Amino acid sequence: MSFTEALRYLDQHINLEARAGYFEDLSLNSMERLMELSGDPHRAFRSIHITGTNGKGSTATMIARLLQAQGLRVGRYSSPHLDSITERIEIDGEPVSREVFAEEVLALRGVAEMSEYPASYFELLTAAAYRIFAVEGVEVAVVEVGVLGRFDATNVIDADVAIVTNIGKDHTDGEGDWRRNIAGEKVGIAKPTSTLIVGETDPELLDIFEGEGAASVLLAGREFELLSDQPAVGGRLVDVRTAKGLYEDIFVAVHGAHQAINASVALTATEAFFEAALADDVVAEAFGELELPGRVEVIGKEPTVVLDGAHNPQAAMALEQTLTTAFGGASPRVFVLATTKPRDPADFIADVGIGAGDYVIGTPVNSPRSVDPQQIADAAAAVGATAEASGDIEDALERAKVLAGIEGIVIVTGSLYAVGEARSELV
Repeated sequence: MSFTEALRYLDQHINLEARAGYFEDLSLNSMERLMELSGDPHRAFRSIHITGTNGKGSTATMIARLLQAQGLRVGRYSSPHLDSITERIEIDGEPVSREVFAEEVLALRGVAEMSEYPASYFELLTAAAYRIFAVEGVEVAVVEVGVLGRFDATNVIDADVAIVTNIGKDHTDGEGDWRRNIAGEKVGIAKPTSTLIVGETDPELLDIFEGEGAASVLLAGREFELLSDQPAVGGRLVDVRTAKGLYEDIFVAVHGAHQAINASVALTATEAFFEAALADDVVAEAFGELELPGRVEVIGKEPTVVLDGAHNPQAAMALEQTLTTAFGGASPRVFVLATTKPRDPADFIADVGIGAGDYVIGTPVNSPRSVDPQQIADAAAAVGATAEASGDIEDALERAKVLAGIEGIVIVTGSLYAVGEARSELV
């Protein structure tokens, strides 16, 4: 099976990502059966499992780099991807080859035909990742949840360490006690043998995290905390207290105060995995050369071009703060903005702090849920920004650079689809 044929086969199956996460009758039956028929590859490696509304990808990358700096062979499974689907299955920082990817999908086609349960796109992709990790001799896999946690396809593993980064308003209708409902689903990745790391600090959710039955629970603000966080050239300088140590003057080579919080969670989780504090040189190596594509990623100068996949309220507000602290001197600000349904572009525009003096170029993305660029432009104009619509991301980028000039800043955001398309044009 060629890579193209593998993609075509996956596309024949229901893709909940493309449906904005609308789902019902969730079950692990299909995924458990795929694993059983594959010889239980998910039991061939240890794992760190991570969920949360925001910060999963950044925290997972930090943990993977810390593990690699300790000399382990590390797999990372993430979603969604920016350019190629192979980015979702990574070994020691490199995406698997198209040939390996296609080979496993071909093998899964035969396995899936033997199962009495229909498999989804994400279940097949997750199964492929676990099979690849087993064959490639991965010692530990860092696995990101797709949606929620308890019934997510990834949750057939029994993680050594389970992480809930935070609880926010995404993939929910906001009705009733939604925060507790979401927390209850996300904490379902913690097993009786897991150490549970919780970055969420809402005290009203504490009983949910402590009541799941994990072997132990480490809470932000209790067992670990971010003591200090200062902007530095090219990133942040942080101090972190963990359950097993104190890390001072750590340079984290990414922008944003939220990334300092992610770093504190990553350090605590990696310590829990090793059951020991980490050496200073290990931390310096992992964090000093950190790269997070699509997360406040500076990809051009004169004008400065920043890519950030913020797509929900928490992420948008984090981006707003980062633009102020790390890029406050750049002017004018030109936003290349795409959003996807059911999110209202007016909400994102408010959360990211767009207003008078800013430019906004609304653009579509390659998704059935893409919002009309003119609707984005109209929402931006309503708050005083100078706004226009573009027919595609390439034209939008060229127009944005002209508007920004050499002293300004272009920010591509609102959708990971937009960031992925922009990155393909710019890298």
